Amino acid sequence: MQAAILTEPGRIDLRDIPMPEPGEGEVLVKIKAALTCGTDLKAFLRGHSLIPMPGPFGHEFSGVIVEKGKGVKTFREGDAIMAVHSAPCLSCAYCKKGIYNLCTNLMSTKALGAFAEYILLPQHVVRQNAFRKPEGLGFKEAAFLEPLACVLHGMEPFGIGKKDVVFVIGAGPIGLLHVLLAKAKGAKVLITGLEEGRLKTAKALGADLVFDPTQTIKSVRDLTGGIGVDYVFECTGQPGIWEAAVDYIRKGGTVVLFGGCKGGTTVRYKADRLHYDEITLRGTFHFTPDDVKRSYKLLKDRKINVRRLISDTYPLESISEVFGRLARGEGVKYALTP
Repeated sequence: MQAAILTEPGRIDLRDIPMPEPGEGEVLVKIKAALTCGTDLKAFLRGHSLIPMPGPFGHEFSGVIVEKGKGVKTFREGDAIMAVHSAPCLSCAYCKKGIYNLCTNLMSTKALGAFAEYILLPQHVVRQNAFRKPEGLGFKEAAFLEPLACVLHGMEPFGIGKKDVVFVIGAGPIGLLHVLLAKAKGAKVLITGLEEGRLKTAKALGADLVFDPTQTIKSVRDLTGGIGVDYVFECTGQPGIWEAAVDYIRKGGTVVLFGGCKGGTTVRYKADRLHYDEITLRGTFHFTPDDVKRSYKLLKDRKINVRRLISDTYPLESISEVFGRLARGEGVKYALTP
């Protein structure tokens, strides 16, 4: 079968590799749509600790089961499915505490390789994080299950609603998913970013105010009467922006740090702002099976419309061109179809 291999930063090779055979509890999925994401782009540009090189590439997908291993009872061959690429082991110390997104074995047992004709899903993923795709949901939309679960994991704990003002920093695909989810909850949403095209997309998705980063302080002050927003979701992974995020939050507000900084990065905050204003800083990473189920229901029930986030569709053979476009800041997300 044909598969994209990330061989080194800036280079993706298409190779013919052996077709995997499903073992007990596993399913072999023919990819119908695979989406690009910010993590993929980071890996392409400079490498990523969680995406080994050279190695299979891509992790947002949907498809059709073409073969299943012994013991698989919840799916049949021919089923259209949507799934994520990981699931907790349920036996490590963190899983026993119910902190499934921080499972010790999570990253070492994930299934990479969605930019290919087929992908093999391991037993623990099939059992916990795979679902039949609803007939009315397209394969490209179904492939949003994984990134939506990540966003939902960071936003769901706060009970955001109509009285809240949410500020999203960064208008990439993850930032735009934050806009969609926050608007679905009824919040007023501000967003800033560098790319004018992405800000136009944010406005089309329902953002109440979009602006250039140079206008951030004035825009937040004007919209909130000077007190600051209720929630900031940082989606750039830039240390300076992590630090500046507390400048936009009201007393008692919460800053959620979604964008991952480079390993070993150190950031600094004014202690009096955190202490006397009772500001909460919260990191967020990955998702739990419950997040995946909730995301599945959001997509299934059409509570959010993710179609506007797909800039274009390309055949798998054009993957290098696609990542070249992303590297130049063109588009939001692209769908690749084998």
